[in-house]
Amino acid sequence: MNKKKIIWLIVFLFLFIIFSGTLSFLYLELKRPVFLPEKAYLELKLSGQVVDKALPEPFGAILFGSQVISLHDLWLNLKKARNDDRIRCLLIRLGPLSCDWGKVNELREFIKDFRTSGKKVYFYLEELPDADREYYLASAGDKIFLHPLGWLGLNGVGGYIPFLKNALKKIGFKFEVEHVEEYKTAYNIFTEEGFTPAHREMMLSLNENIFKNYVSTVAASRGFSENDFLQLLNQGLFQGKQAREKGLVDEVLFPDELADFLKEDGQKLARVSYKAYSRVAEKKKGPYRGRKIAIIYAQGPIVTGEGFSGFIGSDTLSRWLQEARRDSRIKAILLRVDSPGGSAVGSDLIWREIVLTRKEKPVVVSMSDVAGSGGYWISMAATKIVAHPQTLTGSIGVLAAKLDLSEFYRQVGITAERLVFGDHADMYSTFRPLTKEERELLKEQIRWTYDQFLLKAAEGRGKNQEEIDKIGRGRVWTGQQAREIGLVDELGGLSRALETARQLAGIPAEEQIKLEIWPKKISLFTLLFRRSEESSSFSLYRPKPLISSWQALLEEKLLALMPFWSLPR
Repeated sequence: MNKKKIIWLIVFLFLFIIFSGTLSFLYLELKRPVFLPEKAYLELKLSGQVVDKALPEPFGAILFGSQVISLHDLWLNLKKARNDDRIRCLLIRLGPLSCDWGKVNELREFIKDFRTSGKKVYFYLEELPDADREYYLASAGDKIFLHPLGWLGLNGVGGYIPFLKNALKKIGFKFEVEHVEEYKTAYNIFTEEGFTPAHREMMLSLNENIFKNYVSTVAASRGFSENDFLQLLNQGLFQGKQAREKGLVDEVLFPDELADFLKEDGQKLARVSYKAYSRVAEKKKGPYRGRKIAIIYAQGPIVTGEGFSGFIGSDTLSRWLQEARRDSRIKAILLRVDSPGGSAVGSDLIWREIVLTRKEKPVVVSMSDVAGSGGYWISMAATKIVAHPQTLTGSIGVLAAKLDLSEFYRQVGITAERLVFGDHADMYSTFRPLTKEERELLKEQIRWTYDQFLLKAAEGRGKNQEEIDKIGRGRVWTGQQAREIGLVDELGGLSRALETARQLAGIPAEEQIKLEIWPKKISLFTLLFRRSEESSSFSLYRPKPLISSWQALLEEKLLALMPFWSLPR
């Protein structure tokens, strides 16, 4: 056997081992049946980034597992566990969560729903020095346990919002922005040295509303008066026994001591991990007559064209809505929106599909952390809108911006010669600022777009344009405030939105339904052997470089976009 054949044989054996190992891993991890004891507790580790629906890259999912908390998966698995007689209680090991108050409230709703079964929910905290969101969640449980040396930091709501105007000026960067109206402050961090009066008014209102909700909810759950809990927040940091003495936690325990609470009739309950339990099939109850409800997830800023990882594409989302509309078995659509907006045109294209779909079947929007500006644009034509009390929504307004780098070019010695055919051919060039005439042209365009926004919002919400303008003008509202002024219909999360969709579709509560989910999962086989028409779906799983992603958004000339810093950090 010559040397070349030996090399090929080695390569073949290596590939065969890799392929066999992958197949074995897939069987063991995905197909292997899970043994579930008759009496067990479910253990969930809850820490890290929280998203509405995880979009794992297939190879990464196989090798490393999902790196984020998917609310969609958690919602379905906790509903399954609630109705599973073998699961007797839930233990949540809670760490820092990376999300805003809307998603934390969604998690809290999951816990409250699980407890309706009569089963206990225990939270175990090791150390959380900045724990207001996490403690808000934990207060929904039956008991909170803290490590003896663990810090618990409850400090309230607040922080700092940076303004970059002076820093950008030093390096020759200048943002030129036209906006409608005074509350449309998405670019203020680049163009101002501090709050404008309207910006300050809006920020104070948002954070005060969220803070009051936090205080009242936790106080009621933990048996404090609101004034007593406020005093604890002003104290700030608590360690071990001090947190227990103040009534913030129920016990101070090492992890091994949790076993005393994970018992039934004196017998220890078996442990079942969340990862293993997610592979357990749900036992369906009630008749199934073939009716479905679609859940479509719209996550990220909005751009025209196809979507990609972290961004909503108008073509992509429109296609999903068309597919759900054409499927006669789908009786209602739940659109989950977590978007600060983006392209006005992209938002309007999606809005149009909602209008067409609503004529044939109910469309219910469920708002997550944010659904403002373009995120509200795609929501406002829905049959019903459901939001969390802390959702940030509204922001009915429009802006246009360009970057003037002429001073930067001068500082670094870059020169350029102007060559144009048309008076405004270089209007968006970074080599010069806008002229007064061009600013007026831009203002005229965004004011016309704003009028269209008002008109369509008025149609969707059953109001007139003047009423929408009073609560529009770019102002961001919490979900609680939005319900009071008529921008949303109900307060709640995914479960409430699904119940509303079921009712609107005329499906009885006892009847089984199948959920049809978009975006669809991409299998390893599809990844390796996908057809060309599947490429657009695959693009959602393929991340773009950060600069390219935001460049796609900045290329949109008219933006319906929320402020970058709606809540201080």
